[in-house]
Order: sequence, then structure tokens, then C-alpha cells
Amino acid sequence: MAGSRPASLGLRALQPEAFGADPSGERMARIRRSPHFENGVFQNPGGTARTRPSGSTSALAKVYLDRDARARRAPKGTVPVHATTLADLSRPPATGLRLTWMGHSSVLAEIDGRRVLFDPVWGERCSPFAFAGPRRLHPVPLPLAALGPVDAVVISHDHYDHLDMPTIKALAGTDTVFAVPLGVGAHLEHWGVSAGRLRELDWHEETEVGGLTLTATPARHFCGRGLRNTQHTLWASWVVAGERHRIYHSGDTGYFEGFRDIGAAHGPFDATMIQIGAYSEFWPDIHMTPEEGMRAHLDLQGGRPDRGVMLPIHWATFNLAPHPWAEPGEGTLAAGRAAGARIALPRPGEPFEPTAEAVPSQPWWRGVALAPAGGWPAPEEPAGARADTPGDLRGRPAEDSGDPEAVPAG
Repeated sequence: MAGSRPASLGLRALQPEAFGADPSGERMARIRRSPHFENGVFQNPGGTARTRPSGSTSALAKVYLDRDARARRAPKGTVPVHATTLADLSRPPATGLRLTWMGHSSVLAEIDGRRVLFDPVWGERCSPFAFAGPRRLHPVPLPLAALGPVDAVVISHDHYDHLDMPTIKALAGTDTVFAVPLGVGAHLEHWGVSAGRLRELDWHEETEVGGLTLTATPARHFCGRGLRNTQHTLWASWVVAGERHRIYHSGDTGYFEGFRDIGAAHGPFDATMIQIGAYSEFWPDIHMTPEEGMRAHLDLQGGRPDRGVMLPIHWATFNLAPHPWAEPGEGTLAAGRAAGARIALPRPGEPFEPTAEAVPSQPWWRGVALAPAGGWPAPEEPAGARADTPGDLRGRPAEDSGDPEAVPAG
């Protein structure tokens, strides 16, 4: 018929803009040249990882529909959010290194005079749709526009809870550089980021930004945003090294032996930001439990618990798995005490300096979570802990969390 268009173009027109774009041209040619791209897809270190839930659909549904377990997957009260983030960030870090966890995997790192923003997600939902998908359990600690200039934005992979289109579009109008794994640049260009501000890296490649060295390092995960998962975008963890300090961001990953190699090549680190939430026995290869996260931290530090601080990430902000909301925090607290390692447990938006004498280490979530059977463990004061400041909080009632399970975890 005259004036008709191919069916594929019609379907593409119906796709949400948040799906992004598939790599093509020279970008796709570079992907095919990667030693980690085989049989048409990117490969995980150590072999194939199960990226879809294992076990029966009925068993998974039973876990999600259990009434008691469902009640524990969200806070019962207002999640405390640090209220003075903007004022705190107006002062330079005394030690030259400061981290501010904004929730989930979003972290602002101020390191040796530069500012690096990891996996920024300021959107209300981690979803391609504004009306469905996991919704925030607490507000962002401050507006993105109030964050100030950022030297580099680092993206670990293209899942919605790590690569947020509205946030990227807002940052596209700034002068920041975007460091991303191979293929992910196609999404960013589709949303208005110029090619000249993209640094697209394969594992073990590095780039320089303002005196910092940013290195893409391996992770054990997967990728995909649209109806088709082509596995044509890479996932990565990241090392950022300055003149005085070194930090590591895990992105999303299952535990694998490669943490030791990353630590040997790039560590030890002043701080590691480690994924410890959204795990499940139904997908054990692609996300870590708190115990595995602590093991990864120790591997990265050459097996020495006296080195650096671990900041748990990828929890508390979105409901993405069947475990209780507070379990990742409790598990990290217990794992850190068992290992004798130093952990930081800031509220969302609470800046801290990893190399300072004290870091926030109180279980702030206990005041807004359903207690487990038998109550919370007896309080202990970890080494290097800092007392909380009552009243320095703001937040959102937990009942405003929307429908957390409309889109599966990434």
C-alpha cells in the first residue's frame, strides 16, 4: 500500500523512549572485536551466569504472594533521609575523599578535588514507564540541579535502576563526561549526550578525567532494557584512582573470583561501594548477599579487614527482591562484625569521609522496619562508629511506595 511503512518501524515507534537505542555501526564493530563478546553476546567472567529466575514459576509466585513476607519487603514508617546534604556538600572534604550515598546504587564521590557521580537515578520509578514499576521508598536527598558541577558520571550497566533516562537527560545539558561500558553509549546518544563527552570502555580499559583514572573492571551480571535483550551492551564495575585516593564501585554483580584480581591490580581501596541488596536464591549468579558482598570487599582489599571502608549499596530505595527490606543492612552489619571489617552505614544523603577517624555505623533502619521474630540483635558499637544526630531527618511515608513488583529487578 502506498504510504505504508515496514512493520518493524511501526513497532519501533511504539517503544518507549526509555528503551534507548541498540548499538550499531562502528560502535557495534568495536563490540564484536571485544575479547569478552562471543557467539553474538557479551560473556560473564568464569562462564555463563543464570540471568533468569531459576526454579518453578509457582515457587517464585508463592514467595512473592506470602502475606507476612510481603509486609516485610517495605518499611513500616518514614525512611530517614539526611536533611542537610546541600549544606554539607558546600564544604570541601577535610581528608580529600567524601562519599554521599543518595540511595540504591547512586553515590557522589568527591575525590582529590574532583566529583564523580555513580549510577545516578533521580527518577521516581526504575522503569520505562511513569505509571508502573518499582517506586521510591524515600525521596532523593536533594534535587539533581542542587548537586552542582560533576566532572564525571559513571554508569555500571543499562538496567533501569542504574541508568535512568530522565536523570541522563538532565545531565546531558551539563559539561560532565560520561564513562560507560561498551555499547551503553548508544542509549546516551539517543537521549542527547554528545559523542564527544562519552568514554565507552571495555573491561580493563581506562580513561583520564581531570587527573582521575577511571577503569572499567569485570562484573558478573547481564544487560538489557527493551523487549529484546540482545546482550549487546556490557556491564562493569569501576575503579576510580586519584593522586591520593582509590575507590571501587561494584555496580551489579554476583560473587566471582575476579574480585581478587581487581584488588591485586588496582587496590587497596580507601572505600568500596558493594552491591548487597536485591539478591535471591532464584537468581544467585547475578546479585550478592551481604555475606558475599563482605567477601568481595575483603578480596578487593587483599584479604585484610583493616583496609578501607565498605559502603553497602543497591538496597533500601526500591523493592526489587523477596527478601525483607531491612535484611541487607542487618546482614552487612553482622558480616562486618564477623570479619572485623570497617563498614559505613549512612542514611541516604548523609556524607561521610572514609579515611576519617569515624564513619556512620548505626542501624538507622531499625526504627522504620518490622522487627524479625525475636527482635533485633543486641546493639554493639563497631570500631570507628559515629553517633547519629537525632532530628536531622526527612523522608516519605512507606505507604507511598506504589507497586514495587510491576517490573522485575535488574
